[in-house]
Amino acid sequence: MTTLSAESLAKVFVEVADTLVAEFDLIEFLQMLADRVAVLTADATVGILLVDAKGRLHFMAASDESAKLLELLQLQQQAGPCLDAFRTGRAVVNTDLFAPVAAAAWPDFARFATDFGFRAVHAFPLRLRDEIIGAMGLFSRTTGDLDDGDVRIVQALADVAAISLLQERTISRAEVLTEQLQSALNSRIVIEQAKGAIAQRYEVDVDTAFRMIRSYARRNNRRLGEVAYLVVTDLPSLTGFEEPAG
Repeated sequence: MTTLSAESLAKVFVEVADTLVAEFDLIEFLQMLADRVAVLTADATVGILLVDAKGRLHFMAASDESAKLLELLQLQQQAGPCLDAFRTGRAVVNTDLFAPVAAAAWPDFARFATDFGFRAVHAFPLRLRDEIIGAMGLFSRTTGDLDDGDVRIVQALADVAAISLLQERTISRAEVLTEQLQSALNSRIVIEQAKGAIAQRYEVDVDTAFRMIRSYARRNNRRLGEVAYLVVTDLPSLTGFEEPAG
């Protein structure tokens, strides 16, 4: 799965564990997790769902647009590998989307995913013991690409992320966390609007548009949601936005 050195892999785990930072940004944290796992798994795209206080799952982050659409389809249909991983607390690994079992379990999802060119799917619960706070889906263009070691690494990253988020919840007052999650959900809506606006203005695809927004936020040490809001409401105020995302 990965050719990263032990040092690089350790750095990823440190990043995923580090939520005790000033101005913790939930969406940026989950986006970082999706991006890191996508790099580790080489050909997979990654999407993340997170549960709210009422037990409802929401799309929060994806390594590209196709993963986002697959996660949204699962939420719409209330069926799919991520829903299974969330409900059971068990990972779904190396499921061939062309196999009868996938078509029987998630007919709409399997058809939609194969139309995108995906061959296999994996899903991992974000969990700490019996508490499950979300799920992470990996959508692959090859089959049987996660061996036992790969599975342990990805599940460990998912577990560390869950522990980190639950740690953040414990330290924060419950009402503060609820406000933070609602703010993240609101930001997610604005980010989608901003991606569309940038894609149209600069004639790029939505993945490139998102990279441009995120790159600007990082270059200028600003929150992703804040930059997205300004893209939608006052793009001229973002001086230098048109610079390449890198």
